[in-house]
Amino acid sequence: MKGSRIRAGQIRAALIGLLIISVVSATVAGDGRSRWEQLPPGSARWTGGFWAQRWELCRTSTLPAMDALFSGTNHTHFWRNFEIVAGAAEGRRRGAPFNDGECYKWLEAASAFLAVRPDPRLARTVEERIAWIVRAQEPDGYLQTAVQWRMRQGDARAVPFGDRFQFELYNLGHLFSAAAMHYRVTGRTSLLEVARKAAARLETALGEPVPEAVRRPVCPSHFMGLVDLYRATGEPYWLDLARQCWAVRSEVEGGGDDNQDRLPYVQHAEAVGHAVRANYLYAGAADLYLETGDTGLWPPLTRVWSNIVEKKLYLTGGCGALYDGASPDGARDQEHITRVHQAYGRNYQLPQLTAHCETCANIGWALWNWRMLRATGDARYADALEQVLYNSVLSGMSLDGTNFFYTNPLRVTDPLPFELRWPRQRVPFVSSFCCPPNLLRMVAASPGWMALVSNRTVCVVLYGAGEMQFQNEELGEVRLRQETEFPWSGRVRLVVERPLDGGMTLRLRVPAWAASARLRINLGPEQKADGPGGWWDITRTWQAGDVVDLDLEMAPIWWEAHPWVEESYHQVAVQRGPLVYCLESADLPRGVSVTDVGVVPGSPLRMRWDGHLLGGVVVLEGTARWRPPGDWTGRLYRPWTDADWQEIPLRLVPYCVWANRGPGEMTVWLRALAR
Repeated sequence: MKGSRIRAGQIRAALIGLLIISVVSATVAGDGRSRWEQLPPGSARWTGGFWAQRWELCRTSTLPAMDALFSGTNHTHFWRNFEIVAGAAEGRRRGAPFNDGECYKWLEAASAFLAVRPDPRLARTVEERIAWIVRAQEPDGYLQTAVQWRMRQGDARAVPFGDRFQFELYNLGHLFSAAAMHYRVTGRTSLLEVARKAAARLETALGEPVPEAVRRPVCPSHFMGLVDLYRATGEPYWLDLARQCWAVRSEVEGGGDDNQDRLPYVQHAEAVGHAVRANYLYAGAADLYLETGDTGLWPPLTRVWSNIVEKKLYLTGGCGALYDGASPDGARDQEHITRVHQAYGRNYQLPQLTAHCETCANIGWALWNWRMLRATGDARYADALEQVLYNSVLSGMSLDGTNFFYTNPLRVTDPLPFELRWPRQRVPFVSSFCCPPNLLRMVAASPGWMALVSNRTVCVVLYGAGEMQFQNEELGEVRLRQETEFPWSGRVRLVVERPLDGGMTLRLRVPAWAASARLRINLGPEQKADGPGGWWDITRTWQAGDVVDLDLEMAPIWWEAHPWVEESYHQVAVQRGPLVYCLESADLPRGVSVTDVGVVPGSPLRMRWDGHLLGGVVVLEGTARWRPPGDWTGRLYRPWTDADWQEIPLRLVPYCVWANRGPGEMTVWLRALAR
């Protein structure tokens, strides 16, 4: 979008305060880099509607249910492992080696909830859980219950940082992030001291020779965690340690695509290998770029990001297409082709029925885009963040907040033509229980993603009914309120609740999906955006009670995929606003399969609010066509017949709430038919 012309209505508005409406590039910091600061914990909150419902559900249902699961022993051990290692409970250590990290995610989520909604009982529970961790930590700072328990059993192979598949740095990263959030919210240092001791032990491991678990960690959350602690404490130690860890990773030789270390980081140009590991790595690199200004970190980030968006990303924002694949590009010969799993596949390789799209990979994509947005102010990253949050992140949790998906496919049939590792219905527990607490901490911290601040500019990133109240060095106290039914409606009202000294720029996002956008200030003349995909800046001296009304067009969009996306060829999908829609068998006549339904692209779709369906959603209704599947028994192919298509009613629901009405079929992509 280009700068808008100043109109007569704006000139009249200048009588009550300077007003300039334009779309400009991101604010640039003193060192020449863009720099956008996120809101402190507790300075923003959702007050109603879509996000408030999910935030409150997670606080009142998901958080306590997960703590009960973590405290129990029915499925496996979580908190109990710390008690066992500390000698406070008997038995053997159980569960995945990364279960420690899931406990730290819970603590981060709980602390984020406390920032917005103080709760003495929850605060006590948090400190009790931290006390278990304190007792389990070794005197030298080492903390990894899976290895510690084996060391106590006399296992000579159990040594600190001796096996990278013990996920030590993954666990440490989430410990660091939890400690940063806990310290910022409560001011207490109980978990921060655990992090200090653990970091000192990690620093010792950086001496020669550096263990493989430190040089080639899997799911490297420690970069983000260390930077989180740097931001929380202001202590250069944490950033220096992050740089040391990055330096030893850069020295890896003989790595593989699965762990993104076959090629040196500076040569990365394509997303390969394990999608969670990749997205965590690049989010960490973006964090380091933000804080250090190391220009060598930036080009690979933009190259790989473009490769994903242009060739490897699902319409839902889902990442990591494959359950399993291979890495032929990194092989010297056929004998050295390596397996990759939960992986980015080839360009345009985006299956639907077998789409993996692990919830953690999708969350990693959100974390990465948030950091790219902070580094540049580029609206593309805000659009990508919104796309994944509203679709393949939230789809990972049921509407009751206690059942979860590990994978997020774009089509499900009944029956499936083959067995898959992960269930096609949400369940309360899976053996790899990394996604549920990750999703929990994302929703808990989501109010902080409402806006970014730079100098005298407040940039609204996520629309939703909510309020912000924070201190800014240049602006003083800022108080803003959003009134909206977004994402069901594109109308957003922003209210300034406190006068500001001097001018402030309010930057509003015009998403790429909005075909048009209109804006009014204090019910004055209407302004129109030049086009979608950018920012709309309003600079003026603001008074208490000033109102900005933004109206984003939310007409349904019919999408087709690039013809090289073979599984989506001659198919279409529908999006309205940030939400991708899908067809479920629950909305079809009995006996009709989603695979036998076709639609005419561009046909009319009616938007209707249904407050009784799926917690309240806007459904899209129209007309589809169906033909009987015929007999495929024992056949892979059969002669084509021009069977008659029958009209049937069509109802589409948001993808993020699918599978909340019992077992059934679902598809995002529908067969495209001629008129």
